Amino acid sequence: MKILPLHSEIVRYIKARGLLKRFEKQSRLFVANLNHPSLEMGLLEPRHLRIFSFRLNRKYRAIFIFQDRETIEVIDINNHYQ
Repeated sequence: MKILPLHSEIVRYIKARGLLKRFEKQSRLFVANLNHPSLEMGLLEPRHLRIFSFRLNRKYRAIFIFQDRETIEVIDINNHYQ
C-alpha cells in the first residue's frame, strides 16, 4: 500500500494542530496493515462515492480515496465531531 504525498494545505492544517507525528504513525500502520484495529478504517456515506476514512486520534480522521488497488490519496483531515 502506498500513500500519495499530502497537499500543502493539509500539511499546514495538521502541523497547526500538532498532528504531524500522529499522522505519520497512523500512516505507517495503514501501509503495513490497513485493517489494523486502531485505524478504524471505514467507508463513508454515501457509499457509492467510495470515500474512506481512518482514525488519527479520537478527534481527527483522515479522509481518503483509492487511486488504484495499491495507492491512496488523502483528500482531507478533519474533526470527526463537526
